[in-house]
Amino acid sequence: MMDDESRLDKRASMFEVAQMAGVSHQTVSRVINHSPNVSASTRARVQHAIDVLHYRPSNSARTLASRRSHTIGLIAGGQHFYGPVSAISSIEEMARRHNLFLAVSMVHEALCTQSEFEELCRSFDEQNVDAFIFITPTDVMFSAACRVRFRQPRVMITSTHGSLSMGQAGRMMQSDERRRTALVGLDQWNAMAEVARLVARFGHHSALYFTGPLQWRDAATRLLGWRKAAAAHTIESREIECNSWESSEAYSRMNHDLERIGATGESKPTVVVTANDAQAVGVARALHEHGLRIPQDISLVGFDDMTGMDDLWPPLSTVRPDFEELGTAAMRETLRLLGGDVQTVYSSNAHGVGLIPARVIQRRSLGPVPHL
Repeated sequence: MMDDESRLDKRASMFEVAQMAGVSHQTVSRVINHSPNVSASTRARVQHAIDVLHYRPSNSARTLASRRSHTIGLIAGGQHFYGPVSAISSIEEMARRHNLFLAVSMVHEALCTQSEFEELCRSFDEQNVDAFIFITPTDVMFSAACRVRFRQPRVMITSTHGSLSMGQAGRMMQSDERRRTALVGLDQWNAMAEVARLVARFGHHSALYFTGPLQWRDAATRLLGWRKAAAAHTIESREIECNSWESSEAYSRMNHDLERIGATGESKPTVVVTANDAQAVGVARALHEHGLRIPQDISLVGFDDMTGMDDLWPPLSTVRPDFEELGTAAMRETLRLLGGDVQTVYSSNAHGVGLIPARVIQRRSLGPVPHL
């Protein structure tokens, strides 16, 4: 009989586990692959043998047995930004809970080409991934994800609007691919409607809105949502278009606008709304350097509720998207498309996209219209 030390030096096989548990190797395979067609007592015997023998199933063996690799391929843009990173973390955590491995490739969200995207998909396909998740924050990436051809299900995290409409995106895919596709995103229309309602409640009817880079679908969707909501609440809104999400650009553009207002004698807006929190930080610095107090002289609202926004002075009113739930919803849709008994319930749907809520967090940077 093999002693304990020599057994540890030799990797146990499925057949040894089956022999110790008194079952067939097919039964061991069913236990490993979480098949429901195994009695509780048999499952316990097999698990005991696995523990005693320190058996670790080979992923290649599992793939041959189940015709699945238990691997999800994720291609993501926006790795330098708070939202995509938070969603990836949530996807990976849920994948582990379902005994799935997440293979990740990061790309530049604005510079990724169709050929680069297709090459990454081919690389994952060679690994026999079971499904794809694409985080496509820009029109360039969203288009590439719709055009690529493969047999596996795909889940795309994106926004409802951009230069590429959802109708155009659907026409890029073949009918069978559309049936194997799910889209999830944030409910940014309702979020901007809440911002406008709150701003109007404080008596503001003159606003300055900082856009994000409009090749980002989030920026395009937030801008359209803000325009519609501002009009509904009779808020006169002037826009400053930014080419990045960076605080430095917002700081520079706010400085320039304040200098212009000072030179022309034009009335200042009573509130500034920005497309993300980093922009709000830049705006706050520019206002401070011009001797304007927040919110006594001008109010400020951001978007994202990044870490530390509650520690700004004054603490920033902002929108808090549920990025963790966004990642969880993407993973649940993946499991559903793979045939699992999983359903995702959304608070709302628009243009074929299941939407995750984002709520306004009111803090001291938003106050009443100043008395003149």
